[in-house]
Amino acid sequence: MTEHAHAAMVSRSPYKRGLLIALAITTTIMVAEAIGGIVSNSLALLGDAGHMLTDSMALGLSLFAMMVAQRPATATKTYGYHRTEILAAMVNGAILILVSFYIFYEAYHRFLSPPTVNASVMLPVAFLGLVANGAGIYFLRGARKQNLNVRGAFLHIAGDTLSSLGVIVGGIVIIFTGWYLIDPLISVLIGLIILWGAARLVRESSDILLEAVPKHIDMGSVVQEVTQTPGVRDFHDVHIWTITSGLYALSGHVLIEDQRVSECSQIVARVNQLLGQRFGLGHTTLQLECESCESSPVCDLGELRKESQTAES
Repeated sequence: MTEHAHAAMVSRSPYKRGLLIALAITTTIMVAEAIGGIVSNSLALLGDAGHMLTDSMALGLSLFAMMVAQRPATATKTYGYHRTEILAAMVNGAILILVSFYIFYEAYHRFLSPPTVNASVMLPVAFLGLVANGAGIYFLRGARKQNLNVRGAFLHIAGDTLSSLGVIVGGIVIIFTGWYLIDPLISVLIGLIILWGAARLVRESSDILLEAVPKHIDMGSVVQEVTQTPGVRDFHDVHIWTITSGLYALSGHVLIEDQRVSECSQIVARVNQLLGQRFGLGHTTLQLECESCESSPVCDLGELRKESQTAES
């Protein structure tokens, strides 16, 4: 296992406790909301319970993926199992999309025939869900920016927090106005919130699986700054991708000035230091090239560059 992979593994350990606590809270409140939704005949509350079910599944899947991702690299899986977390994030997003469309389907039927809703049961259960979701957000707040897998679970809970607020508003409206259409209307809003977060999660997961350049890294800036490194003439055939959340990789060809091979290690060290400090790229693979090496009859970099160009053409 590389030093960077080991660091990534260690950095995920503190997230487990937050996920476990959030899972316990969410599962308990999910059962309470499901019972309350059935008793009160509230689709908004049942929709919120369904969202909490997906929250529980998301948290459980995130925990499982985190444990699998900590397995060491093998001869056949040289990057290890880090991408398991990204796959979990994508699955969570896909499940959320299906849930949102199911809520839309149920809301459509309730718009056609609005049922009576018992707001006196709906309100306290929704308030309990709001408190529970707030606790889940608290325990996951620190990890959501560093880990896409945990962020997927966080988005589930954050969306559910807004859903609970919507259910509370709907219950208050029903008590004071008797307007039962507010219940399916709130459920549609809940579905839209879920769909919005799910679409973002799937898109970001897809970008990682397709090895897109990380959003916070500008390819042009990387090439420009590496080219300005002393001893470097050009930087091309550059690829930057994300292995998993917080672990980024780069490969590229560095055209250097004519010099002895023994001096090339200094250039590589300078480039790696720049990439690490300026762009957070800790896993790099650099291939050195030069036009010709007249000063060193034993240098083969020029010939290697010609062979590389011939292969590419």
